[in-house]
Amino acid sequence: MRHIRLGNLDVARIGLGAMGMSFGYTGAGSDDAEAIRTIHRALDLGVTFIDTAEMYGPFTNELLVGEALKGRRDNVVLATKFGFVSHAAGGAGVLDSSPANIRTAVEGSLQRLGTDHIDLYYQHRVDPTTPIEDTVGALSELVAQGKVRYIGLSEAGPDTIRRAHAVHPITALQSEYSLWTRDAEAHVLPLLRELGIGFVAYSPLGHGLLTGAVRSLDDLDDDDWRKTNPRFTGDNFQHNLRIVDDVRAVAVEVGATPAQVAIAWLLAQGDDIAPIPGTKRVARVEENAAADRVELTADQLGKLDNLTPAAGDHHNEAQMQMIER
Repeated sequence: MRHIRLGNLDVARIGLGAMGMSFGYTGAGSDDAEAIRTIHRALDLGVTFIDTAEMYGPFTNELLVGEALKGRRDNVVLATKFGFVSHAAGGAGVLDSSPANIRTAVEGSLQRLGTDHIDLYYQHRVDPTTPIEDTVGALSELVAQGKVRYIGLSEAGPDTIRRAHAVHPITALQSEYSLWTRDAEAHVLPLLRELGIGFVAYSPLGHGLLTGAVRSLDDLDDDDWRKTNPRFTGDNFQHNLRIVDDVRAVAVEVGATPAQVAIAWLLAQGDDIAPIPGTKRVARVEENAAADRVELTADQLGKLDNLTPAAGDHHNEAQMQMIER
């Protein structure tokens, strides 16, 4: 697996998002043994950048990742997130990036992950009630204490990124980026490159739709969060399936799978971008990791650049309100 740099942090250029092993997606939490095998197989393939969060479960995903990394922690760049669980009041789903909450959150994450340090610690969503300077100031103290190596943000807008970076270097921004979610290209990516901040792309496979494996909502469990996602509902879903077919057509040309083409397109956008496709199955992590070897021609990249835009927002209304743009 080839490596890139997010700021000063060296990572495998394809990571593994662990959320769906425990939370949010069809089958989550149904087979922890297979999920652990998937993490182990990822490490064997050189996919050493693992992403989780205290919110996933909540807490159960960090426990799972911690169990999987026993005896293998030294070979992993381990990322987790805080700020979407209020430990003082409100609990899961409540934004809280106050310094007191961060100090509580990091101790819980360290314990669940079975480690004495977190390599990349992200603010999960920007907390409008806490100045970003206060949040990053608290994080810089954790860096000084050795509990955190590098600091990240998630779904932050340009103003927040600049203000945060002025307090302490930000290593990476994690936001959604894929063939059908390209919001970051206009203003965020240019700013990151100006400041030397890397980009971690979550949902690089369009919440699974770009793989071509989901052709009907009947394939999804009733509690699968995608059933409330505008891109998976009504006429939007049928429109977006046509985009999937266009990606599949390029994949046939390349001799790869649609998922591999979607990841390879992201890798071609710059050596400061690390997609973290999520899966809970060994076969899928093997497929995703093989995208490291997929080379797209200029003509194929052009076709993918000019796909019909997706119909519908990439999150529901409540979730979109937590994304800075």
